[in-house]
Amino acid sequence: MARRTTHSRKLVMTSIVWTLAVIVFFPVLWTFLTSFKTEQTAVAFPPQFLFFEWTTENYVEVQARSDYFHHFANSVIISLGSTLLGLIIAIPTAWAMAFAPTKRTKDVLMWMLSTKMMPPVGALIPVYLLFRDSGFLDSRIGLVAILTLINLPIIVWMLYTYFKEIPGEILEAARMDGASLAKELVHVLTPMALPGIASTLLLNIILAWNEAFWTLNLATSKAAPLTTFIASYSSPEGLFYAKLSAASTMAIAPILILGWFSQKQLVRGLTFGAVK
Repeated sequence: MARRTTHSRKLVMTSIVWTLAVIVFFPVLWTFLTSFKTEQTAVAFPPQFLFFEWTTENYVEVQARSDYFHHFANSVIISLGSTLLGLIIAIPTAWAMAFAPTKRTKDVLMWMLSTKMMPPVGALIPVYLLFRDSGFLDSRIGLVAILTLINLPIIVWMLYTYFKEIPGEILEAARMDGASLAKELVHVLTPMALPGIASTLLLNIILAWNEAFWTLNLATSKAAPLTTFIASYSSPEGLFYAKLSAASTMAIAPILILGWFSQKQLVRGLTFGAVK
C-alpha cells in the first residue's frame, strides 16, 4: 500500500512539474513558431500552431535591416565584461565579509541588497546626465560599468553564501604555511569555491544579457545590445509580430543554448553547500 501511495505521489508530482514546464516554455515555443510565419499568418485568428506555410524571410529581413552580429557582439562584450569585472570586485569583498566579519557586516549586506529594491527609473535622470557629460553615453565601457554596479550586490551575496560554507581552518592553515593574501584567494579559496563562482558567473551573464531598462536608455546604435535590437521592431506604426518574433528568437537563442549546456553547473553551484 505504501508503494502504491509513493508511486501515485511521484506520478502526480511529475505531472505537475511537466505541466508547469510546458506553461513556462510555451511562450518561447510560440515565439519560435511565429518567427517562421508571414505577417498575415502571425495575426490570423484562430491562430495556426504547426500547420502553416513556413518561411525564413523574416530572418533575412531582420538581418538586412538591423545587423544582428553587431548587436550580438555588443551583448557578449557587455555581459561578459560586466560579470568578470563584478567578480574581480566581489571575490575579495565576499572573502572579507565571510572570513573577517565585523559588527556591521550584516548591515552592509542588507544595505547592498536594498539597492536592488529601488525602481531603476528613480536613478535614470542623474545617471543619464552623468553618462552624457562624461562621454560614456552609447559606449560599451559605460554599459559595462552600469551593469557591474547593478548586479554587484547579487554577485557579492552569492559568493558570500558560498564562502561561508568553506571551513576557515583551511585558510588559516594556508597562512601558517606562508601563503600571502593574494595566494590565499587565488590558490586556496577560488578552487574550493569554483562551483559557486561558476554558477555566479553564469547567472550574472544571463542577468546582464537580459537587462533591458538601462541598455535601452543608455545606448542607441554604437553600443546597442540585443535588447535594443528587439525593441527596434516595436514602432508607432504597430507591431510586426513575425519580424519581432524572429528578432526575439535570434536574441534569446545564444543565452538559451548557454543555459542548456551549463544547467548541470548551475544546479551544482546553486546547491553548493546545501548538504553538509
